Amino acid sequence: MRRLRLRNTLSPGDILMLTAAVRDLHHCHPGEFETEVKTSALDLWKYNPYLTQFEENDANVTDLTCHYPMIHRSNRNAQHFLHGFMEFLNDELGTNIQPSVFGGDVHLSEEERVQPSPVAQRIGEGVPYWIIVSGGKYDFTIKWWEASRYQEVVDHYRDRILFVQVGSKHHYHPPLKGVLDLRGETPLRELIRLVYHSDGVLCPVTFLMHLAAAVPVPPGRFEKRPCVVIAGGREPPHWEAYPWHQFIHTVGALPCCQSNGCWRARTVPLGDGDSKDDPSHLCLDPREGLPHCMKMVTSDEVAKRIHLYYAGDVLSFLSSAQAEKVRPLLSQSIREKLTFELGLPAIK
Repeated sequence: MRRLRLRNTLSPGDILMLTAAVRDLHHCHPGEFETEVKTSALDLWKYNPYLTQFEENDANVTDLTCHYPMIHRSNRNAQHFLHGFMEFLNDELGTNIQPSVFGGDVHLSEEERVQPSPVAQRIGEGVPYWIIVSGGKYDFTIKWWEASRYQEVVDHYRDRILFVQVGSKHHYHPPLKGVLDLRGETPLRELIRLVYHSDGVLCPVTFLMHLAAAVPVPPGRFEKRPCVVIAGGREPPHWEAYPWHQFIHTVGALPCCQSNGCWRARTVPLGDGDSKDDPSHLCLDPREGLPHCMKMVTSDEVAKRIHLYYAGDVLSFLSSAQAEKVRPLLSQSIREKLTFELGLPAIK
């Protein structure tokens, strides 16, 4: 058997795509490889059945730092992010890896599956909920939607949907009113368990949308986890979207993303010394603090996309008893003026 040590130190979303490549390497070439990983976000590999631990100086191990150069052709080729690492491994190893599942490969222990959800542990009983991400990392601010619009969606579904707000304390995640606030309280395995028990995810193009597709669904629930993604025009939809998600994009609707994604990084410069402040990485059409493509996505549109899962009987709203149970635990405060942390103009 060929021994592989696969390396990557990129963000969790990238590592999640690598989990799919490792799964399908073994699926398409059973018994031919042993694999070890040296990556960031190691908790994504916990309980993974395809991994082996090698001696550090094992001369029989092929050491590969994994990349996905396919992304540079994503505006031309109709392939998904999942194919990126697979193509790289095929080129390096002479394999024929193809996706067996449309999503990453995340495993839970039996204890994690039967343990009450983080929400149930706080409320005292299991209730349906959606996870909501209202911001993101500072490196790609062009992905951010308007915090007040997220608030309008939450308000629209008051007493019908429980939204659980998550996000790293090191990133931009403005507080929302009327949500169960778990920002800064969900390390990766806790976040995975939170996704496992969730009804759905509302977010921009980010790690959570890919995690929503990768984490298995509890027995007896829906077949695929609902997700509404506020995407705008940065990425070509075929590169990011999953068929059962509501992927709200504007590619084709604006001159700056008429035929493909713009792949820009920031709406306006942050002045933090990052190369993404260069004009070549900035939005070509900012409107009142938002990229034009994101400003075009209204809270009404997002609310309608969420409602599709209820109109189609995939999900059910909170009962009146459940709504009464969760109400005292919801956040009651929100900043009067939502501003970016690095001194940018407030979004109106």
